Amino acid sequence: MSSSLDSAPEHIKLAIDLIMLLEKEELESQVILDALEVVKNDFKKKLVQISSV
Repeated sequence: MSSSLDSAPEHIKLAIDLIMLLEKEELESQVILDALEVVKNDFKKKLVQISSV
């Protein structure tokens, strides 16, 4: 990563890493979006479970 990204927030760094990883796979955009929706829902469930403890 460039030095300008070194000071970026962690979520931005992670987003850029994920974009680069997904672009390498050369999958259809809709497949990627569908997969990301599954991942997002999974992490939301985990967040709710942590909040309810």
